Amino acid sequence: MQFDMQALAPANRYKILTATITPRPIAWVSTLSRDGVVNVAPYSFFNAMGSEPPIVVIGLLRHEQDRFKDTGRNILDGGEFVVNLVSEAVAQQMNLTCIDAPPEVSEAELAGLRMLPSERVKPPRVDDSPVSFECRNLNSIVTGPSQMIVVGEVLMAHVRDEFVLDAQRCHIDTPAMGLIGRMHGAGWYARTRDLFQMQRPRWATWKKTSVR
Repeated sequence: MQFDMQALAPANRYKILTATITPRPIAWVSTLSRDGVVNVAPYSFFNAMGSEPPIVVIGLLRHEQDRFKDTGRNILDGGEFVVNLVSEAVAQQMNLTCIDAPPEVSEAELAGLRMLPSERVKPPRVDDSPVSFECRNLNSIVTGPSQMIVVGEVLMAHVRDEFVLDAQRCHIDTPAMGLIGRMHGAGWYARTRDLFQMQRPRWATWKKTSVR
């Protein structure tokens, strides 16, 4: 079956993308409005895109009122944001911050989140998040009506002490964090506990073992 994405209605394009590109990590983004309101909202069109410098990318869809979402507006205005990762332990609070609250309402307060000051940026970070990345807006690309991609440079990474195996070697206990990912359809999420491992092949080794 083929789906002509240019011919489909936007809602159906969304269904195809979100039903097939899974699981998707969740960026629980905290920003600060011009009026000082702390906005926290989750986005699953998100991933890491580089390490020299460290880059994360977030896709922000348009608000249902045909405007930029508060997160996007705040990033454009202030140029800074924090990506907080989501563990199963804070899944309910994350879900509450999905609420369609007006811009003057702080989702952080609504969800009872403990917020901590950041080191390099003005927006605070979520205390109960296992990992937080302080970011500056490197580039913003408007990709459609009130839809945008934010490219952020990570300036500071916070990892909770209990998940750091060896700070000097930057070894992190990833399974212990219990991160969750976004799946298909409304309200479906995945745990990250069912794992398997494959070793990356090396060309020199492959040539030796494949010669008959």
